[in-house]
Amino acid sequence: MTNIIKKSMLAILFFSLSFVAEAQTKSRKPNPKKPAVAAPVNPVAVETPTVKTSIKKNERPESQTNSAGNTNQTVKSNAATAEKFAPNSVYFYEFAQPDFLISQIRIEFDENGKGRISFMKKNFDELITDPIQVSASAIERIKNAVEALNFFNSDENYQYEKDYSHLGNIKIKIKKDGRERETKFNYTTNQGAKLLADEYRKIGQQFIWIFDINLARENQPLESPRLLDALDALIRRNEISDAGQMVSFLKELSNDERIPLISRNHAAKLIKNIEKRIEQNK
Repeated sequence: MTNIIKKSMLAILFFSLSFVAEAQTKSRKPNPKKPAVAAPVNPVAVETPTVKTSIKKNERPESQTNSAGNTNQTVKSNAATAEKFAPNSVYFYEFAQPDFLISQIRIEFDENGKGRISFMKKNFDELITDPIQVSASAIERIKNAVEALNFFNSDENYQYEKDYSHLGNIKIKIKKDGRERETKFNYTTNQGAKLLADEYRKIGQQFIWIFDINLARENQPLESPRLLDALDALIRRNEISDAGQMVSFLKELSNDERIPLISRNHAAKLIKNIEKRIEQNK
């Protein structure tokens, strides 16, 4: 009896221990695995390949110098060339006003209109000199004005009684047939002297404009629209010596792809306007 009781108690104890162990096993939760963290990596400087970009330069190859020139070296060479164009000058004109954009102008030419113009512009270091060819019609107007003044035989002083030197001082000289006379004034009421001075002034404006547009063609094409506008205004005000003489040059401009299309079209329009005016005056 005692043995039976012992065996029963041992069986109960064994069962109890098994139950407790199983319960503890079920109550434990498995620990989730932590994600592996990559070890910090020291940053490595990545070498970026250097790409050489070719910069497109808006440069033109050096070309032969045009008649107006565009650099100091060109100006010097043109000065030497211009000397050949005025060995027997007859008509001389000078204008000076230091405060003006064009502070000095000198024009001289022979009986056939072949000569030179020299002028000083702001931002230029020296006098610019270019050969010129004055048109036959302009020469005729100058000769008529000289004859009307009886220039060689007169000793009239054309200067107005008041000094207007702020407008610029003018000197006109003529050397012909062994005779020479020079006159100076800055303002005059003598219509013949005024007409003569105006003719020289128009010659200066025409050929200085040619210099400016040639300079723009070579170095500053975007300046050409403004210059064509200026020429248009000069022609409309009859401030150019001979607009008809400009036609061939304007045709050259109208086909020059170095300047903007608007400038080329304006040059072509000016040609039509000039030719129309010439036709009307016949």
